Amino acid sequence: MSEAAGGTRCENGHGAPVVGGAVRVHRLDLGYFVRPAVETGTGRPRAEPVFAHLVRHPRGLLLFDSGIGTGDAEADAHYRPHRRSLRAALAAVDVAVEDVAMVVNCHLHFDHLGGNPLFPGVPIVVQRTELATARAGDYTIDALVDFPGAVYEEVDGEVEFWPGLRVVPTPGHTPGHQSLWVARPGGSVLLAGQAYDFASEYASAELARRVVAEGLEPPLPPYRPWLDRIARLAPLTVHFAHDAAQYVPPPDAVRFAHDTAVYQGGCTPV
Repeated sequence: MSEAAGGTRCENGHGAPVVGGAVRVHRLDLGYFVRPAVETGTGRPRAEPVFAHLVRHPRGLLLFDSGIGTGDAEADAHYRPHRRSLRAALAAVDVAVEDVAMVVNCHLHFDHLGGNPLFPGVPIVVQRTELATARAGDYTIDALVDFPGAVYEEVDGEVEFWPGLRVVPTPGHTPGHQSLWVARPGGSVLLAGQAYDFASEYASAELARRVVAEGLEPPLPPYRPWLDRIARLAPLTVHFAHDAAQYVPPPDAVRFAHDTAVYQGGCTPV
C-alpha cells in the first residue's frame, strides 16, 4: 500500500512504468432486498438491487463488494433478501472466485460483504475506521468480518494501492465508507457503493456543490465535502450499489487530464 500526496503515479509497484492492458469494469447483479417502509421515508416499502463490480486491471482482478450475507435470521426477516450467487455472477464474465486477487468493500454492512468468506488469504481493503466499527458489534453479521483466513489491508484516507485504482473516503452512510476511483483509457469511473443510495441523490448533491463553487448568494443547499475531491478526479460515470442508474456529469463539468497519456496503462492523475 502507498499513499499518493500529489503528482502522477504510473508505477507497477517496482518503480517501472505500467504499459498496456486495458482496465475494464463489470457490474455483477447479486440480488435484491426489500427496504421496509419505516426506512424509506416515503411510507412505502422499496425494492433495491444489490450490485458488486469486478475490475480487470493489469495487476489482477479486483472485486468491489461481494453481495448479501447469510447468518442473521432477524436481518432476513426485516429485509427479505433474494440472493444471487457470487460464483455464478463471476462465472458469467469468465472469472472464478479463485482468480480474484483483491477485494475492496465500500463498507461492511451485511449486504456488501456477504461473499467475503469466499476469499481467505485475499487482501480486503477497508478504511480502518470502518473495520473498527464493524468489530465493535451490533453493526453487521460478525462471522462475515473475521472469518477464517480473513486478511485486511486497513487504510486511513485516500490511498492508491494499484496504479490507477484509488480508494477515496466518502463518509455519510457510515463514517468509514469509501468509494473506488478507476482510471481507464478515455476517462475514469467512480464505484460509489452506497455513498448515496441513488444516482438522482448524487446528482442533486453534485449540483449543490457546483452552485456553491459558482459563488451564488446564500442560502444554499448543503453537500458532502468529499464531493470536492471527486470533482477533481472528474469521473465520466458514477456507479452505485443499490441503483441500476448511473450518474453522468454534464460535459462542462468534466475535466480531462491535459496529458491524455495519463490514462494509458492505468496511470493516475492526481
